[in-house]
Amino acid sequence: MYELSLVGALSDIGPSLWSQFEGPETYPFLNYEWLLALEETACLGPERGWIPRHVVIRRGSEIVALAPAYIKLHSYGEFVFDQGWAEFAEIKLGQRYYPKLILAIPFTPATGTRILMLRGLGAKERQEVFDVLTGALPELAEKLGLSSVHILFPDERTADALEERSWILRLGLQFQFHNQNFSDFEQFLASFRSKKRASIRRERREVHNKKISIEVTNGETLRSADARLAHQLYLTTIDKHVWGRRYLSEGFFNRVMTRMPEAIHLVLARDNQNEVLGGAFNLLGKEALFGRYWGAFSEVPFLHFNVCLYRGIEECCERGLQRFEPGAGGAHKEGRGFAPTLTRSMHYIRDLDLRLAVEEFCAREAESYRRHVCGGQSGNLLSVLSK
Repeated sequence: MYELSLVGALSDIGPSLWSQFEGPETYPFLNYEWLLALEETACLGPERGWIPRHVVIRRGSEIVALAPAYIKLHSYGEFVFDQGWAEFAEIKLGQRYYPKLILAIPFTPATGTRILMLRGLGAKERQEVFDVLTGALPELAEKLGLSSVHILFPDERTADALEERSWILRLGLQFQFHNQNFSDFEQFLASFRSKKRASIRRERREVHNKKISIEVTNGETLRSADARLAHQLYLTTIDKHVWGRRYLSEGFFNRVMTRMPEAIHLVLARDNQNEVLGGAFNLLGKEALFGRYWGAFSEVPFLHFNVCLYRGIEECCERGLQRFEPGAGGAHKEGRGFAPTLTRSMHYIRDLDLRLAVEEFCAREAESYRRHVCGGQSGNLLSVLSK
C-alpha cells in the first residue's frame, strides 16, 4: 500500500507539492526555499560530504510524506557530535561508520518536525505512514550499505515514538528563552533577583554609552547589500575556529533573503558613524525565534550579549513568541534568561556490538544532562566506555 523511495534533489519535488505538507508554516528551516538554496548554491554535495537523498513515501501514485535527508560522509555540521562513535567503530570493532543517513536540517541544531505529512491525512493514515517509515529506514540502510540512520533534533512526540521502536535516544543540552508572557524587556528583567538584574542593565548600558545602535531588519526592510554583509559576518566566526567550515556561500544568503524575507531576522549593531560592528542572522517562525549566525568586525565588550541574546528576548516579548532558541552551546546564556533545555536525537545502528556500546554511552550521558551537568563525557565513546 505504501512505498518508500529517495529523491536526489529538492527540485524534483517542487514548491507546489511541498506546499501541500504540514511543517514549513511553523518551522522556517523547512521552507522549500531554504532547503533548495542549500542545494542550488553549492552548500551541499558529495564534495562537501552532504549528499541529498530526501525520503518520499507514496501511497500508489500519491506522495503522502516527505523528510529532508542526506547521506553523510562525515559528522560535521550536525551538532550531535558522534565522531567518537565513528572512532570506536573503527578502532575497537574494525568497522567503517561512514557513510550514514541522517534526517535533519543541515547545519541547524533546532528542534522541529522531521517528517512532513500531507495535509488532510487522518490519524490512522498518519500512524500507518510513520510505521512504514520506521520499518523501511533500517531496511534502506542495509540495502545501501550504510552503517546507521539518525534523526536529528526531532520533536518530542517523534522521539518518543521512535524510542518505543527501540531506536536509541541521545539527549543534548541547549539554553533557550521560554517566554512567560512578558509584555516587554523590563517585565522580563523583573523576574531576576536585584543583583542579576543590575548586571544585565550594566551590560546593556555599556553598549548604549558607546553610542552603538542595534537595529532589526526583516521582510521588506531588507536591503540588497544585506546578503553580502550577513555572509561576511558569518565568515568572521567560522574562520576563528580550526574546525570551522565555510559551508554557506554569499549566494545562499542572497537567495534566502530575496525569496523568504519574511522569515529573515537580521540584527545589526552600528557605531555613531553608521559602521557595522557586528550582527546576528536569525530566522522567525510563528512560535519561535531561532538564532543561527553571529559575527563581529570589532571586539566590543558585551556586544555579543546585546545583539545575540537581549535583542532576541525583546523580539519575543514584542511579537508574543513562545521561545527563543539561540543555538547550540553557551552556558553563559543560563544566567541571562536562558533555561537548560533537553534536546533529542534518535539513532538506528545496524551492527549489534556498536549499537550496544552506543546505548550504554547515551544512557550515561543522558544521566549527566538530566542533572544539568555539562561536559566531561559528551562525544567520546572510547573514554566513557573505558571507565
